[in-house]
Amino acid sequence: MELSLATRTVEEHTVLEVGGEVDVYTAPRLRERLVELVDSGVRDVVVDLGGVEFLDSTGLGVLVGAMKRLRVANGSFSLVCSKEALLKIFRITALDQVFPIFPTIEAATRGSDDSAIS
Repeated sequence: MELSLATRTVEEHTVLEVGGEVDVYTAPRLRERLVELVDSGVRDVVVDLGGVEFLDSTGLGVLVGAMKRLRVANGSFSLVCSKEALLKIFRITALDQVFPIFPTIEAATRGSDDSAIS
């Protein structure tokens, strides 16, 4: 399955909707898109993983790198994910303690810690 990337703005956040598989072959495209966003001045990024069917360690590394890049730029980075299979990956790797993960785009753009999935 291919990787799809679409960007839109919601409540002053740039939402990057990701679909398909994020693996060793497709992760470089995701990395490039996230770097482009930050380099263009975007500071509040929400990555919507709702359309992701598969995520490997390379994809996780891209997400960690994007979060670090935004922290340096005084930005914010959060994820939207409600798929149990993906949430399990974040729990197993303890990245659920690193990323703010929200069940919906609306919750992520509000930024309420109460809505974050733990």
